[in-house]
Amino acid sequence: GTGNKMSTVPTTTITYQDQLQAKADTLTSLLSPFYKQALDVYPSPEQHYRMRAEFRVWHDGDDLYYIMFNKETKTPYRVDEFPAASETINALMKRIIELVKPNAVLRKKLFQVDFLSGLSQECVISLLYHRQLDDEWQAQAEALRTELNKEFKVSVIGRARKQKVILGDDFIIEELPADGKTYQFKHIENSFTQPNAYVNTHMIEWAIAQSQGLSGDLLELYCGAGNFSIPLAAHFDHVVGTEIAKPSVEAAQFNIAVNQIDNVQIARLSAEEFVEALAGKRQFERLKGIELAERQFNTVLVDPPRAGLDPATTQMISQFDNIIYISCNPHTLVANLEALSATHKVSRAALFDQFPFTEHMESGVLLTRNA
Repeated sequence: GTGNKMSTVPTTTITYQDQLQAKADTLTSLLSPFYKQALDVYPSPEQHYRMRAEFRVWHDGDDLYYIMFNKETKTPYRVDEFPAASETINALMKRIIELVKPNAVLRKKLFQVDFLSGLSQECVISLLYHRQLDDEWQAQAEALRTELNKEFKVSVIGRARKQKVILGDDFIIEELPADGKTYQFKHIENSFTQPNAYVNTHMIEWAIAQSQGLSGDLLELYCGAGNFSIPLAAHFDHVVGTEIAKPSVEAAQFNIAVNQIDNVQIARLSAEEFVEALAGKRQFERLKGIELAERQFNTVLVDPPRAGLDPATTQMISQFDNIIYISCNPHTLVANLEALSATHKVSRAALFDQFPFTEHMESGVLLTRNA
């Protein structure tokens, strides 16, 4: 490709406050059949809020730089810095180009660079190639990591077809402050973590605030690596979380241990499987040691994928007194609320601006069983 085809970086004309207000208005209107009060609104910092970023790499003669694609026109544009990403990512973007550009081995067939960072300032850098990685690549990548670690704390991963070479770790240890404590979380490369650490902290604190005065045990579906279960553990007698993704379950077990939490158990089950287990329809070896019959589950927390909850799970959670529902798609949330409104009312609702300047809306509702 040649440099002159590049368009300039798209500029956003709308102010941060205006886009936040527009989202709040949209969510207020979507939730209006179920909730009449003002939303709790949690803004994001305007810059350096994203802990993850991915860039394609453009080879232009001797030049090498990152590109992104304009969403509307699909045309690529050059990116030398990315203000939405953490300061760690911005500093590393620059150093990677400086070190890889003159290095024939590291740049050969490199087509993408991914970054996973944290408030802890640790970072995993993944270099993606259209070629197999050999010993020569590994030697050069080790040297690259050594150089970067003079000023950063990084691991480097090389990826190619059916190949993954890890120099260091394939995770970072994040340090998240919530409710006066700092929690450590293992965030694994290529598995789900909340991208906006600042807003994630607000989400956790909002969930804790909704839990004040609730008693008994907490069930959490789609618990990931324990983002909510671990900070919420102090507010319930026991927490049982379920998650289907193996790396997330392993990270959750690590996070429970490192934060010295003794009342959280995680089972590797899908929400659908758990519905069957709770109803006593099926027994699972993976639930060994988790005494469901002895638990007093008064509260359930769900943070489902974009598709929302399936009918069986919606039906199952309607049996709980309190439901904390974190949603990344307000339209599927509203569809689920229509079903849940037969048994529950929305007593609190929040907008979390995880994804500034995009259409995406993260929200939360507390549902309380009708008297």
